[in-house]
Amino acid sequence: MLELKNPALYKNQCYINGIWENANNGALINVINPYNNALVGQAPDMTADECSKAIDAAHQAFLEWRNFPATDRAKVLKKWYKLQMQNLDDLAKILTSEQGKPFAEAKGEIRYGASFVEWFAEEAPRVYGDVIPGHGRDKRITVIKQAVGVVGAITPWNFPNAMITRKVAPALAAGCTLVIKPSELTPLSALALAELADQAGFPPGVLNIITTNDAPSIGKELTGNPKVKKLSFTGSTKVGKILLRQSADSIKKVSLELGGNAPFIVFEDADIDAAVEGAMASKFRNAGQTCVCANRVFVQEGVYEEFVSKLAKAITQLKLGDGMIQGTNIGPLIEPKALDFVEKIVEDARTKGAQILSGGKVAAPHQLVYEPTLISHPSTDMMLFREEIFGPVAPVFKFNTEEEVISLANDTQYGLASYFYGRDYARIWRVAEALEYGMVGINTGMISTTLAPFGGIKESGLGREGSKYGIEEFLNIKYMCWGGVE
Repeated sequence: MLELKNPALYKNQCYINGIWENANNGALINVINPYNNALVGQAPDMTADECSKAIDAAHQAFLEWRNFPATDRAKVLKKWYKLQMQNLDDLAKILTSEQGKPFAEAKGEIRYGASFVEWFAEEAPRVYGDVIPGHGRDKRITVIKQAVGVVGAITPWNFPNAMITRKVAPALAAGCTLVIKPSELTPLSALALAELADQAGFPPGVLNIITTNDAPSIGKELTGNPKVKKLSFTGSTKVGKILLRQSADSIKKVSLELGGNAPFIVFEDADIDAAVEGAMASKFRNAGQTCVCANRVFVQEGVYEEFVSKLAKAITQLKLGDGMIQGTNIGPLIEPKALDFVEKIVEDARTKGAQILSGGKVAAPHQLVYEPTLISHPSTDMMLFREEIFGPVAPVFKFNTEEEVISLANDTQYGLASYFYGRDYARIWRVAEALEYGMVGINTGMISTTLAPFGGIKESGLGREGSKYGIEEFLNIKYMCWGGVE
């Protein structure tokens, strides 16, 4: 059992209708620390029937919660935010233990996740409608916005705290209620958030957590149950397409934040030192296991050797190992099949002629810690050009012209995040407009913030999270035509 300042945060039951419950069949999920393979804890392995029960509870709670004054919903969210910040270290410890990322990064995720709660608490009273000039002398037109209803949320393992708060906060602020299925690899962070929601005074049924090893059956229940009016999913494009198809039968409102294949472009006039720093931050955060991390690095020919040399030197400064040890920069990959995929990508590059300048293997004796890997002179026929690597592997491509690199950067099914470094402001505008991505980082490798709309285009998803746009995903627009006013 984890040693926490607040032991109440260590939960091994699900949260349904304000009650902590075991699975009806008594089945459990083992939660394993990916660094040392130790048992961190357990969570219930629930079924679709229990998910249906949670949906019923959320539906009943919605009938009341939607009528709460927005300021009252805001007060509850603010309490939840304060409790998260008060329990920062414990939440980070839970996160690192089940997910593996360095403790400092975990604390950063808790702060980032809590910032959505604080932001949307303030947005709750700002869901405004409109009065539109009528189309006849006796007509008046008003527009209001109303909560969608019950929301099904499915969240991933790589940000097990922030991907929940980024969905829950705007949904609750809008007046919706939720049933959340966290990843079976990282359920404890979700259950800890539910404990703090209970302490904050969330009414029963407003927030429900279902943990399971049978994600497909819970996904079918969330997409097929007519009481669920909205689905919000963060995960792979493959699974996102399945959920979108399943949601079509009931025409649910759907938000999808899916895979990425982010280009990171460095032009000859860039500040190379700043570009290296940005690449390190973007590529190696969470051991490369982020959907917005630099996946393909493109460097203009005139500065290619300088950039590669400086990036190689920066990589040698990274400390690998246990995320709980101060100073660790690279923790483990999440599970063995993630390691297998990274090894497959690197071996494919090696056999097709790329140069492995550093890394390229497991950091012995750590089973799932993969060495930060720098690959020079890759080609477009390699897996690393098409696939989302999701590991600490940085392939650096060489390019000559602006037109060439735009074509290479856009040559992907994905369109989530992109980055480029340069000083020519005319080119900055041209490139930023030409990149087919929902987000563009210009002279920065870190773009995630509560204040900005997070999301992609093409096969990277639908909708936006965060910012003033985020709450719109949980609202319906209603038009009222008033006749006989004369």
